[in-house]
Amino acid sequence: MSTGRHTATTTAAPSSRPLSWRAELGRQLRRRRTLWSFVLLLALPLILVAAFAIGGGGPSGGTFAGFATTGAANFAIFAVQASASFLLVVLAALFVGDAVPSEASWSTLRYLLVAPVPRARLLTSKLVVALATMAVAVALLMLWSLLVGGLAYGWAPFTNPAGGILEWSDFLPRYAVTMGYLVVSLLQVGGIAFWLGVRTDAPLAAVGGAVMVTIVSSILGQIETLGGWRNGLPMYYSRAWFDSLAPQIDWTSMRHGALWSVFYTVLFVGLAFRTFRRKDILS
Repeated sequence: MSTGRHTATTTAAPSSRPLSWRAELGRQLRRRRTLWSFVLLLALPLILVAAFAIGGGGPSGGTFAGFATTGAANFAIFAVQASASFLLVVLAALFVGDAVPSEASWSTLRYLLVAPVPRARLLTSKLVVALATMAVAVALLMLWSLLVGGLAYGWAPFTNPAGGILEWSDFLPRYAVTMGYLVVSLLQVGGIAFWLGVRTDAPLAAVGGAVMVTIVSSILGQIETLGGWRNGLPMYYSRAWFDSLAPQIDWTSMRHGALWSVFYTVLFVGLAFRTFRRKDILS
């Protein structure tokens, strides 16, 4: 009798391991696309420094690019501006949208589901780890850009091209607000990519589909005749983080952007769980 109980226990234990958050984190970190994505993030500030060195010249113009070489703060903000509208969107779609279809493309998804664990647990572990990876990517880019900018151009306070200076005691909390807002804003991209990911076995379709939605939304957002309808488009408030750098922060756009992002995230993640629960897993 004791042998039978021991056998049942040792059989059930391994079946739950592939579905744990720790196991999923290990799978995420071992993927080449994750490693190369972080290499790209670390290389971007260095590439920008090299580009400014090749171009030469000092601060010019009333743009973030024109003031990027004045110090770490301005350089970091320019790096964020240069990457937020596309690079970070692509990485968010990649990390979250690739989580499920990558398993299907490797024909391992159905074997993971053999374990006596609800599908919701498998999907939750993948979603949480993917979103956490996305948040770490944003934080890494912003902190690394600050360090690279400081080593390359010094630690002068932030100079707003529109006017005004933020000392470090004021800039760092604003920078943290920018970081948090970018993560919240990218959640909706992850939600759309996640929903597309459970509907296809092709990772490229999920990632590309989410990026395409963002691009189309950006185009529609420039059509002024749409009026207030534009406010509800995904990523319409993606640039609202600029308000955190003003002498007096205006939270209106960031508040609206955060609420719309949470709405789309909940909507598409809910649709993803509903679809996955009823889907026939053939891969």
